[in-house]
Amino acid sequence: VVDEVKNKKNSLKRDYLSVEIEPIKEYLPLEIKRIRESLNLSQQLFAYYLGVSKKTVEAWEYGKNKPSGCSSRLLQMLEQNKNIINEYPFVKTKKTIKY
Repeated sequence: VVDEVKNKKNSLKRDYLSVEIEPIKEYLPLEIKRIRESLNLSQQLFAYYLGVSKKTVEAWEYGKNKPSGCSSRLLQMLEQNKNIINEYPFVKTKKTIKY
């Protein structure tokens, strides 16, 4: 059995390996909108990708609500790696043919 000790610095010590976990970032409304726009996603597609409603994304972008810890972590991942939506394509675009 591996002993795990969590201390006040958000780190984990496991068999001589120490891992420090970056704190969850709190996002301002304009930062959330900037992330969404940098991914070229509408509020609806961004909401689908994150697994939240469009109204939730609207509330974040207008400053009425703040993202939860899990949502903030996903925003942080999207901010750090714009290609993540291609690596994990939960939302797929389809070409439409106009006649």
